Amino acid sequence: MLTAAASVKSLAIRKPNCNGYGSLCYDPRFVGGDGVMFYFHGAKGGNFAIVSDESLQINAHFIGTRPQGRTRDFTWVQALSVMFDAHTLVVGAKRVPHWDDAVDALTATWDGEPVHIPTDGEAEWRTTSLGYPKRQVVLERTDEYNSVRVTVAGLVEMDIRVRPIGKEENRVHNYQIPDGDSFAHLETQFRFFNLSDSVEGVLGKTYSPGYVSPVKIGVPMPMMGGEDKYQTPSLYSPLCKKCRFQRPSSTSSSESDDHDGGVAQY
Repeated sequence: MLTAAASVKSLAIRKPNCNGYGSLCYDPRFVGGDGVMFYFHGAKGGNFAIVSDESLQINAHFIGTRPQGRTRDFTWVQALSVMFDAHTLVVGAKRVPHWDDAVDALTATWDGEPVHIPTDGEAEWRTTSLGYPKRQVVLERTDEYNSVRVTVAGLVEMDIRVRPIGKEENRVHNYQIPDGDSFAHLETQFRFFNLSDSVEGVLGKTYSPGYVSPVKIGVPMPMMGGEDKYQTPSLYSPLCKKCRFQRPSSTSSSESDDHDGGVAQY
């Protein structure tokens, strides 16, 4: 089990740093590859391309609520879909009525099949992708529950933590979270490898050479637009106005886009 005192320090440095480069946390707040913080609210129930490049696409599914009298949704990221070659890896947060730190609310699928990440021994799940180049794919627990490091060799490493909206957070921000839903969501920090100069996506474009952020620096909530450019038809679809990723020609759209992956709640 991952409870030994000697492991605490090493585990801590493998948790997402929500103020670090490549982070995606809270009511979605990003820190780009340029170090600039911004908010991108998307839409409740919407799916958006976070990164889209020649060999990688990462989509996010947004959950949310709109209290009476507000003009926009409060939103959070509930699931991430990592697409590369002909494969799709999904990591998400289960819908949890009442949060319990000792219950695992993290779920994952690989090409539509559920993934079980052990909580003992090596506490990891791994596989090797098909095609060329073959890539090691590893999901490693960084705590007993609700925290993992996801690695797709040569493409991306993600530290992910599932957390709820707590009572005090709900009160302070006046989210008015409805009873019977803890709004479990993901906090994530990305590290990318071998992105092209033409990378796109809400976060991806901030890694492009020469990129200059359009958000207003110094305001409390600098907003990034682009919902129309990056919205995808589903969590599993690589299609959007600015998206660059394409499945191998041998993979049909029905094979790549219609995995339900056991995540119908998304």
